[in-house]
Amino acid sequence: MVNSINFLLLFSLLVFAPCCHCKTKLGDYLYPQFYDESCPKVEEIVKSVVAKAVTKEPRMAASLLRLHFHDCFVKGCDASVLLDSSGTIISEKRSNPNRNSARGFEVIEEIKSAVEKECPQTVSCADILTLAARDSTVLTGGPSWDVPLGRRDSLGASISGSNNNIPAPNNTFQTILTKFKLKGLNIVDLVALSGSHTIGDSRCTSFRQRLYNQTGNGKSDFTLDQNYAAQLRTRCPRSGGDQNLFVLDFVTPVKFDNNYYKNLLANKGLLSSDEILLTKNQVSADLVKKYAESNDLFFEQFAKSMVKMGNITPLTGSRGEIRKRCRKINN
Repeated sequence: MVNSINFLLLFSLLVFAPCCHCKTKLGDYLYPQFYDESCPKVEEIVKSVVAKAVTKEPRMAASLLRLHFHDCFVKGCDASVLLDSSGTIISEKRSNPNRNSARGFEVIEEIKSAVEKECPQTVSCADILTLAARDSTVLTGGPSWDVPLGRRDSLGASISGSNNNIPAPNNTFQTILTKFKLKGLNIVDLVALSGSHTIGDSRCTSFRQRLYNQTGNGKSDFTLDQNYAAQLRTRCPRSGGDQNLFVLDFVTPVKFDNNYYKNLLANKGLLSSDEILLTKNQVSADLVKKYAESNDLFFEQFAKSMVKMGNITPLTGSRGEIRKRCRKINN
């Protein structure tokens, strides 16, 4: 009888006692309140700097969103994409997907500088980049979501990972889907996250083959609206003009909405990697149609998929570091 009373007493203490180790346990995964005590103004600071940058240059919203995507698909969301080359580190900025196209680094540095003044060596560059991607979406009219926080920054970069893991505009549908699956993402995430191409620009070099030689037969891509193709050729010649910019969504180029999917249905997706969502797989084609019909459905899934992508193998606890500056590791 005494033993049973002691057991009940111990059980009640375990169940109802306040959790004095909660912070320790929470340190191993991400949650939105991570900086509530250590840096309560961090989200306010990030949003302020992003808003200023996007007001100055609307294209910056897409650039920051893309930077987060290109970070997460390499070694996880660890700010490795932000590192310059130094010592043994070869910067991911030199990789094929990033060279002459990845941008927004100075905005992240400006945010980091402001956050460091408020809370020194507390907030990671990886979290700043993740918050900036969410704020870029909201500022252009897209959905909002609570961003799980608590990532730490990498101590290195991977140019090979950047070259091999990031989906390319000319990849086949199966290659792109495989790259998503290797990161724990599925076909729904692929179609929803591709919707980020509702804002931003692309270079001529990223879609030229669709205009002149899609399958090696010297002909344009038959899945591309021919009037649209003719319009694109005026500024994307067979040779030269590699860096000429074209809006990804010609209907509402700086507004985050579902026109991207409507454009695909009209055979006016700019990149091959966009149009194949409609032409190469029935499941993805059905999702394109659903998101074209319902902006709300697209927004809901985009937010879910962004949280999921932001959770790709983060460094937590004592792994990695909190960089003082985002472009280099601490001494």
